[in-house]
Amino acid sequence: MSHSPDRIPSPNPNPSPRPPPSSKRSKALSLPDLWFKDQSLKNAALKMHLRSLSATPSASPPSDTDFSLITLDPSGPDQTFLLSDELLLQIFSRLPLSCYVSNSLVCKRWLYLHGRLVQSLKLTDLSFLNSGRIFYRFPNLTEIDIVNACIRTPRNSGILLTHKNLSIHIGTQFSGTDFIEKSDLLPSDLLDSGLEMIAQRYPNLRRISAIGASETGLLSISNECETLQELELHCCGDLSLKGISRCRNLQLVKLIGCFDGFYNSVVSDIGLTILAQGCRRLVKLELCGCEGSYDGIKAIGQCCQMLEELTLFDHRMDGGWLAALSFCSNLKTLRLQSCKSIDSSPGLDKHLGSCHTLEELHLQQCLMRDEPGAKALFLVCEAVREIVLQNCWGLKDEVFGFASLCRYEGFFIVVFDS
Repeated sequence: MSHSPDRIPSPNPNPSPRPPPSSKRSKALSLPDLWFKDQSLKNAALKMHLRSLSATPSASPPSDTDFSLITLDPSGPDQTFLLSDELLLQIFSRLPLSCYVSNSLVCKRWLYLHGRLVQSLKLTDLSFLNSGRIFYRFPNLTEIDIVNACIRTPRNSGILLTHKNLSIHIGTQFSGTDFIEKSDLLPSDLLDSGLEMIAQRYPNLRRISAIGASETGLLSISNECETLQELELHCCGDLSLKGISRCRNLQLVKLIGCFDGFYNSVVSDIGLTILAQGCRRLVKLELCGCEGSYDGIKAIGQCCQMLEELTLFDHRMDGGWLAALSFCSNLKTLRLQSCKSIDSSPGLDKHLGSCHTLEELHLQQCLMRDEPGAKALFLVCEAVREIVLQNCWGLKDEVFGFASLCRYEGFFIVVFDS
């Protein structure tokens, strides 16, 4: 029997299509190819380029041929010139604040655009203001602090004295009772000129901090900056407050009259009355190292009926000022900070009155050994709902017993002691 060869299988009558041979993978399109692939994108980019505010007037718009040659090579031309200033500003505004400084160093255009985003500035050199460079560099400021720029101190000194929001350099030849003497402040005419320039170039100013300002300089701010809402004045006197009597929209005012170890000025009932009669829309008032008495606080309460928060820092008030708090018909928060006494002579209990709208009483680093003053304070604040004691001295059982004079059933005391 002969051996038959292996049978060859017959072909499939319905063969499935075989995949084509693998061809070489096409090259991925680069970002410029994707960007300019469509003609409409070319036209949009050309339009953005024409609208760019930073483009030189003499430059002619590039043609389609020019756009086709554009690449994203870092060593090539700056492609951000295709974007308008308005578009770049929107991009920069969405970046974190920590990136502002580094981005502003890329080029002059980015430096200028980032300056337009800055709205708050703390000035340390008044020459930057007097030269006018600040108005070109930061054209949209709404908050400005010129306190440090108005103090003539040795900039190369290695001794930096800081207290709260004030930091100054002092020399080794210091001799006197205060670190900042009258001679250390800039002349009033130079400061008034700077305030006038600020008022003219920043009419939309909302907050300003100054030191040693006179009535003339503050008057220019009052006349031009109608939207001013916050004001902080260091080393100010009674008569200088006449300059802010036209600030009808002021809501927050901080007056620093006497600052132990730094400077010494007087804010008395005269200044408080001037402030009350001119700024009737006050919501928050902070008096630091200010003198005064019953009459000054009464004028504040009668004229500033929208006042909700009153802060007294190291006050120099005469005895009997507590009774004037009853005129603050809308007061909700009362703060006493670093006060050596509450009220040296509060008077009879029946003459104290009461602040019926008060909700919070904060005592921070205050001396509470004056029992008559502490008792009078709790009597005036009998409607309070929350009492906060923080790092106070002289707290005795009798002082806590005075808190029972508060009539609100749900009030509570919070004590912090570090």
